[in-house]
Amino acid sequence: MQQEALGMVETKGLTAAIEAADAMVKSANVMLVGYEKIGSGW
Repeated sequence: MQQEALGMVETKGLTAAIEAADAMVKSANVMLVGYEKIGSGW
């Protein structure tokens, strides 16, 4: 039985985004399907 899930990660800064993506792909069979860059939020 194949189980699928969808997850989202919100980070502040490029370094944190890279670290989060690296941890996800190393811990499970994960496929990064996209990312969205937003403004500063101020």
